[in-house]
Amino acid sequence: MFTAWAVVEEKDRARWEFDPLKGVGPLRFGMSYDDVLETLDGFLEPSSRSTSHYGRVLSDEFYFPGAPYEPVLTLYYDAERLACVVVNALRGPQVVLDGLPLVGRVPSELESEFTEYTAAHGHDLRYSQDTSPGSEALGVVLRAQRAGDVMLSRPIFVAPIWAERCGDTSEGPVPEAEWRSQKW
Repeated sequence: MFTAWAVVEEKDRARWEFDPLKGVGPLRFGMSYDDVLETLDGFLEPSSRSTSHYGRVLSDEFYFPGAPYEPVLTLYYDAERLACVVVNALRGPQVVLDGLPLVGRVPSELESEFTEYTAAHGHDLRYSQDTSPGSEALGVVLRAQRAGDVMLSRPIFVAPIWAERCGDTSEGPVPEAEWRSQKW
């Protein structure tokens, strides 16, 4: 039975690697929409709704086949090229950065481990206006998403063209819709 707050168990999540500023799992920044469709074919399917427009940015949501309840991924395109991947905390694949799992984690625990990781590797650590930790050097912001009575991590991964100020909720490149979403 489907419940709105059901969280996929860790063992049942696909496992994807995060290659900072290059891609997430099989998705590479700069891919066309058609390339994304081909890459995700058999794993996820696009929303049946039309793509949203945010200025020159387009977005789409991808779901597990036959389960259009909650998107698994939200993708944003800039100039028709993949520029941002947002992974759903409840149902998305586990995305790993050098062994550090980033999806579906307790935000405070992930923040502590991410702080240690950035310090050990000489990367910047910045906080958005809503206190989400992230790194422009890595092209990632670690947001939180509600999962019933708890919060879990919902990372935003960006291409180099969006890395500068990627955690800026008012003037950064990530569309306002992502910051004001009711996911948290």
